[in-house]
Amino acid sequence: MKRFITYLLWFTVLTANAQTFTIDTISDAVFQRMQGKSYKENCTVTRSELRYLRLSHYTVDGKTKVGELICNKLIASDLKEIFQELYKHRYPIERMQLIDDYDADDERSMQANNTSCFNFRTIAGSKKLSKHSLGMAIDINPLYNPYVKRRKDGTLFVQPASARKYADRSKQWPYKIEKGDFCYRLFIKHGFKWGGSWASSKDYQHFER
Repeated sequence: MKRFITYLLWFTVLTANAQTFTIDTISDAVFQRMQGKSYKENCTVTRSELRYLRLSHYTVDGKTKVGELICNKLIASDLKEIFQELYKHRYPIERMQLIDDYDADDERSMQANNTSCFNFRTIAGSKKLSKHSLGMAIDINPLYNPYVKRRKDGTLFVQPASARKYADRSKQWPYKIEKGDFCYRLFIKHGFKWGGSWASSKDYQHFER
């Protein structure tokens, strides 16, 4: 009996510490979730070019979750390695769900502070396809790391709209990405570019290849 209890305790600890970092092709079930949402009728990216990732991550309060991500197969291994390192160093990611859970609505996903990657769409205010359309860009903790642009009339455009107070990068708060921090260094090491370094606008959540 004692041996059984010892084994049960060992198994419980092992299960609690289990980590999930997997890369798979897009299953029929996942593809069905994407239809008409992130994967629209006019999508020029083939299903075979995309990969489905399941990634363990910590939240800011120390809880662990397993998130979902769709990306291009060209960066799948890089993202897996990056998120393994982020997990190892307990770097907080609040939420990581397929953007299809938000009907592929970027504003809704960002307001939920949802980390996401693939979404076939154009750049806001443009006819040019976003890097997200190729699955070659990822947005990390977007509520606290918004897209910020100064308009010609001097007003400030912030996306998501609810993130205006996080446009002032002189302050500190949980989930904030800064040049030189651990998250930034990992993505740069793997050949990504950071939207926070752009000149005419700042996209603090955004890393792309």
